[in-house]
This record gives sequence, C-alpha cells and structure tokens, in this order.
Amino acid sequence: MENNLKETNEEALKEEAKKIGIEADVKPIIVSVGNEMLLKGLDENLEGKEIEKQYSIKIAPEKAFGSRNPSLIKTIPMKVFKEKNMNPVPGLTLQMDNYLAKVLSVSGGRVIVDFNNPLAGKEIEYEFKVLRKVDDMKEKINALQDFFFRNKFEFAINEKDKKVIFKEEKIKPFIDIFGKKFKEITGFEFEVEKSNKKEENKEEKIEEKK
Repeated sequence: MENNLKETNEEALKEEAKKIGIEADVKPIIVSVGNEMLLKGLDENLEGKEIEKQYSIKIAPEKAFGSRNPSLIKTIPMKVFKEKNMNPVPGLTLQMDNYLAKVLSVSGGRVIVDFNNPLAGKEIEYEFKVLRKVDDMKEKINALQDFFFRNKFEFAINEKDKKVIFKEEKIKPFIDIFGKKFKEITGFEFEVEKSNKKEENKEEKIEEKK
C-alpha cells in the first residue's frame, strides 16, 4: 500500500448540508486508498480511478453513514435547554455534547431530540475528481498527520533505514497508537527521537560529586 495516497476533490450533498447548517466547503484532501480514511463506499470506489476525470457515485446507507438508530432518539427535559439559554423548536438543528442533534418535537416540559447523524439512513451521492497521485514521502507523512493528529510535528526521514523519526517526545503516545498503521501505508517505521536529557542529568550529578 506504499503508493496509494491520492489527492481528491469531493462533494457530498451540498444542499442537504446547507439545510442542517453544515458548511459544505469543498477542498482537496490527501487520502490513502483502502485505509478507512473516507466513507467505506467512497473508499472502495477510488481504487483504479483516472487522474483529472470527474466521477459521480451513489453510496448505500450501510456503506455511508449507516442506518438510523431508534435508540439515539432521546427525550430531554426542557430545563436542560433553558439552563443553556436555548429555545428548542421542531426542526431546529443544534450541537449537544459534541453531537449534531435535531429537535423533533416539543411538548410541555419535554423535548424529543434525534442524535442520529443527519445523513444516516440516506443514500449519499458523491462527485469527486482524483487530482494527482502523491509520491513525495514528506507530503504523505504530513497528510497522515493532518488526518490523524490534526496537527504537524517536525520529523526527519531516513531513506536508508526506512524510518521516520519525530523530534518531539510528546508525540510518542500517538506513534504508539498509529505507528503500525502508518507503516502499512508508507512502508516506513515510525519512531520518536530519544532524548539526551537523562544522560545530561547523569553527567551533571557526577560533576557535582567531584
């Protein structure tokens, strides 16, 4: 899977997104095909596509945002909304506990809210174009950082030993989690540069004893 990173330009139900208050800003992204960085249905359709050709596909709910789950429809006391200075009305889409939720009905002191993904249970239509194949290793690694870390950390590439070495120790927990996945995608080992602080402290203590 070393050479399967591609830059794509995708669109997903712009009009539907506008209705529920989601900005449908379309911009190129770099993804690794076959590594679950996109909806399953879209991921499966990227393999073998031609550069600079426009494609349109339809994805069934089970390979998009899944089916609607009745257990995600909750009844919430009105006082919860009042405490947050919210005025719930049927059809209102709002964010609660980091989830998008839609108010279905308001009756007395109760509000029925749907926490299902707004696109759950719907067939999704995508339009996309593969802009180019990404071969530069540095660009691949930065794309992986953008996707998995939402941040960029400094690193060095050792082509001879096929290693990617990060400079900052604080990224180690992320490398412990994603290192194996990154190797599958790039063919390189990912590790964090060992700190010399312990050695320096050891030398300082020896000097103090003298």
